[in-house]
Amino acid sequence: MKLRILREKPLKGKVKISGAKNSALPAISASILTDKEVILKNVPRVKDVETMLEIIGIIGGDWRWDGELLSIRVKDVKNVRIPYELVSKMRASILFLGSLVARAGRAEVPHPGGCDIGPRPVDLHVEGLRALGVEIEQEQGFYIARANKIKGNRFRFPKKSVTGTENLLMASVASDEEVEISNCALEPEVQDLAFLLKKMGADIEGIGEERMIVKGKIPLSGAVHSIIPDRIEAGTYMVIGAIPENDFLIEGVEIKHILNIIEKLKECGFDVIKGDGWVKVKSTERILPVNIETAPFPGFPTDMQAQFTALLTQAEGCSVIRDTIFPFRFHHAYELQRMGAKIDVGEGIAKVYGKTELSGTDVSANDLRASASLVIAGLIAKGETIIHNIHHLERGYEDIIGKLRNLGVEIEKIEGGID
Repeated sequence: MKLRILREKPLKGKVKISGAKNSALPAISASILTDKEVILKNVPRVKDVETMLEIIGIIGGDWRWDGELLSIRVKDVKNVRIPYELVSKMRASILFLGSLVARAGRAEVPHPGGCDIGPRPVDLHVEGLRALGVEIEQEQGFYIARANKIKGNRFRFPKKSVTGTENLLMASVASDEEVEISNCALEPEVQDLAFLLKKMGADIEGIGEERMIVKGKIPLSGAVHSIIPDRIEAGTYMVIGAIPENDFLIEGVEIKHILNIIEKLKECGFDVIKGDGWVKVKSTERILPVNIETAPFPGFPTDMQAQFTALLTQAEGCSVIRDTIFPFRFHHAYELQRMGAKIDVGEGIAKVYGKTELSGTDVSANDLRASASLVIAGLIAKGETIIHNIHHLERGYEDIIGKLRNLGVEIEKIEGGID
């Protein structure tokens, strides 16, 4: 399948932000930690969530949907081996390593897949789990984890890791001893997982800080938890709102989670109006060039650099974008060049020269955020844009076609493409 986009008029109206994919995925994995029902609200219906639920079913769990409400119960773990064909679809599947070994004492998880944005080793996950007494070996592309008991210990991450912190949190709640985790990732999604685990009965101190202390409390109970709004989806629509002449409201946001994006848009010369759970970007005729350097939260998110790359083709001057998290994450720049963008790409850096006129053409995405970047470019461009490989887009943006159509975009899926 491919996506056809044509913007013939300014976008108007309002758009509601869905629950955070990167919060829902670890929450689904955490549901394994109890034999009671876990009810998650505000869960986005995206491909990655569907894949996680397939894995839950293979493990032995049941689930049901009721709108954006998802109920999961893993009464008994019947299988600890996760098929490669599911894990190859997304990186978050590695989160089952910590939760499954905590619940069942064993986990067999293939090396994770996901977006092609450069190497993302799981060494930090392995080191952390080994510090808790988990034996881990690699056999034919699988991580085989075994533990008779999760031991208390202190572990400091050599560098921040979001999924690494999440994996260690989920394993730690199975220990009857104290676990101290240092240099934790501070991302809102990590905090959201910790709050869910607390609702399930875990004793966790230091949520939102670089040092967390977990005092295990097994068995955990069920819980009801609402997934936080997706800050990257919010940021994506904020960038779309910044395109000249667009004028729409973005609802259902958590302002404190998107302050880094708001500040960068202000540097570009945009007026950003915010209220209780909503934000609006007022477009400007003259966009200023900016320098961007990605960093762990609360720094500028790597998941937003592709979207800003597209926007900055319209800035008057040279913008420099450095991705310190995933330095090879610039495939979208070459596709933007096909549309007329002037971008020089080096290792970990892209220089965007504007202002350039973009023209609609056929382009192809190789990862989730690159897909969003090309959608934004298609909304800037004159003429029709065709995006191939749209399965990437469907992994992380709930009903993006419906949401853009409601704002006035001429957009549709069409058969064929190079998926």
